[in-house]
Amino acid sequence: MRLAARRVPMLFVGLLSMAYGMWLGLVRLGWNLPLPSQDMLIAHGPLMVCGFLGTLISLERAVGLGSRWGYAAPVLVAAGALMLDLDPIGSFGPIMITAGSLVMVAIFVVVWRRHASLFVATMTIGALAWTAGNVQWLGGAPIFRVVFWWLAFLVLTIAGERLELNRVLRPTRAVRWAFVLAMVTVLGGVAAATWWPEPGVRALGVGLIALTWWLARHDVARRTVRQRGVTRFMAICLLGGYAWLGVGGAIAAGTGVAMPGLLYDAMLHAVFLGFVISMVFAHAPVIFPAVLGLPVEYRPAFYLHVGVLHVSLILRVVGDLIDSLGRWRAWGGLLSAAALLLFMFNTGRSMALRGHHGDPI
Repeated sequence: MRLAARRVPMLFVGLLSMAYGMWLGLVRLGWNLPLPSQDMLIAHGPLMVCGFLGTLISLERAVGLGSRWGYAAPVLVAAGALMLDLDPIGSFGPIMITAGSLVMVAIFVVVWRRHASLFVATMTIGALAWTAGNVQWLGGAPIFRVVFWWLAFLVLTIAGERLELNRVLRPTRAVRWAFVLAMVTVLGGVAAATWWPEPGVRALGVGLIALTWWLARHDVARRTVRQRGVTRFMAICLLGGYAWLGVGGAIAAGTGVAMPGLLYDAMLHAVFLGFVISMVFAHAPVIFPAVLGLPVEYRPAFYLHVGVLHVSLILRVVGDLIDSLGRWRAWGGLLSAAALLLFMFNTGRSMALRGHHGDPI
């Protein structure tokens, strides 16, 4: 395999956004780190969700599409993320990211024409949810309102990918309808939260719990976890991520919390870090070779960044939920940053040493 050099700058900007967003998150948790301006703190969420995950997902989709125009999505999103670094409260970053999300909707429309299916429809709706959130962000809506649309984007995108793989198990009509019901509840809750925040977030939580049940019951990870090597590693990441999705759903359904605070922090980070980043860890051995054209050699050391991530989230959520253990929240955030750095180190090292210690994935 040869390095796809033209895709490297986009992936680099995505990882840079992750690193900077992580830095801002640590400052928000109270760690005394240098900060160019207090205005930068507002960019934490947009950089992590749009700059990092948005660039990564749109780049993956552009590669899968196989047409040059599809790369407009990751280019626009990455450019918008860079603008957020320079001017976090300006409109240029949101404009470019919104334009990138519109291109990603167009990508899915083309994919739908090639292969109309429930999983493509799910990911298309996820891209539409991202665009809807970005349009509200561009219109001046506060991040704590927009974030639920971004959550729907990531949850529906991942759920659609898992449904695609579920085809090998030949799901019955009842299984597919159960999936649709969970997705409709998630999306309905997010839409309702725009006008009725507490009931909407509770409904979102019910949808996340339903999706957790569906994934835990019907995903192929239940079977592949019995295998060895990278297949087992990916399954363990997936099952751990589903557990955190259930935690986030339970907090949302039980509290209906829609305003920034400790419960809000626990709910969002259970989903964004526990569920979404676990999915990134699980799929990295597949995504990075597809995007960069370089093989990744599986190593048992991969379990290190997964383990650190789960420990960090336990500390953070416990610190959020128990007042007397509030300091655990800050330490949990620091360990989450360490998990992401370990992930970058382990993945980069694996690609650098490819072919020297065994077969690539």
